[in-house]
Amino acid sequence: MTWSWLIIALLLIACGVLAWRYLALRRDIHAMTAQLRRRDDPAESASELGGLASALNARLATLNLQLSTLDIEHAKLSAILDQLTDGVLIADADGRIQFANPAAERLFGENLLGHTVPETLRHHQLIQTWHRSQENDELQSDSVELPARRQFLQLVVVPDRHVRGGSLLLVQNLTRLRRLETVRRDFVSNLSHELRTPLASLRALTETLQDGALDDPPAANRFLDQMSVEVDALTQMVSELLELSRIESGQVTLDLKPVSACELISSAAERMRLQAERAGLALRVDCLPDLPKVRADQMRLGQVLVNLIHNAVKFTRPGGEVILLAEPAEGAVCFVVRDTGVGISVDDLSRIFERFYKSDRSRSGGGTGLGLSIARHIVEAHGGRIWAESRQGEGSSFFFTIPLG
Repeated sequence: MTWSWLIIALLLIACGVLAWRYLALRRDIHAMTAQLRRRDDPAESASELGGLASALNARLATLNLQLSTLDIEHAKLSAILDQLTDGVLIADADGRIQFANPAAERLFGENLLGHTVPETLRHHQLIQTWHRSQENDELQSDSVELPARRQFLQLVVVPDRHVRGGSLLLVQNLTRLRRLETVRRDFVSNLSHELRTPLASLRALTETLQDGALDDPPAANRFLDQMSVEVDALTQMVSELLELSRIESGQVTLDLKPVSACELISSAAERMRLQAERAGLALRVDCLPDLPKVRADQMRLGQVLVNLIHNAVKFTRPGGEVILLAEPAEGAVCFVVRDTGVGISVDDLSRIFERFYKSDRSRSGGGTGLGLSIARHIVEAHGGRIWAESRQGEGSSFFFTIPLG
């Protein structure tokens, strides 16, 4: 916020200084004209008229230079305001919008000029902030969350010192920053949750062995086996975290080659077919034989498909179906993993690709919560994108695109 206000303030000050100089020049011209009219001697008046003309020419040259500078500063201001990601509104003494930059129009709609500030802001808390600034003639700021629009906005209102009752409004869309803060907080919470369970189990097993279970070989062996399972889970979590960190930092090099889309999904389906049959599910592959090849790392994309199929199997009840599709897309091939499972809620759907994020449906299930995040980074490293569509109780569909070879 600081740099935005600083730029705007400096440019407005520059424009104000030039306007003040223009008014000063007008006062000087009026003063010299009045002095000339008081002269009774025509010769003296003619002499002074020549001097006045010279002075006016010099002042006009200066004024033209200053007006040219003003035009340049105005152009700079307009360019900066157009590029600002923060919304900027200027209202007159009647509270009507006289200026709105493109960012403000993206937030509040187009054709804002002439509308009142309340009509534009359309939120009682933001409107009250503007009213307080008008009443107190002081800078006011406030933040507000708009659940219906899934936005978090901050409004700063600065009174116009040159136009009584006028105001400058800066509106910042902090939605992304707020979401990143939520992701960071949830990441720490989820990581703590994932670590706490195996560590608590290991501690309980260790204490049991120390309390005498070592004297009972069959029980001791069971406890040691369980400890091995918990250690394996921790090892897998650390391994996936390291892999995700390497992918995010660009340290993983992809072996990109032309690969058959049908070969990719058929291979992944065969790897997961036995698991699907054990879960009582049908696993079906649907792929057009004449699909063009994609430019991909076969092993990495196989990892993505296996991960998506594994999730589909885990959250689909016996008797259901998992379908693998490959379809043509614009300049790419779209891969689809569709199931008839329990589905995903709307709130969870936008966050399932975050690290360690687990929806309520999967809290009791296994896994580290890192698989979908790894899949997203692998797909994006290929130049594609990944997304999901779902309705609770009606199954889920995971899509990702990979550019053609």
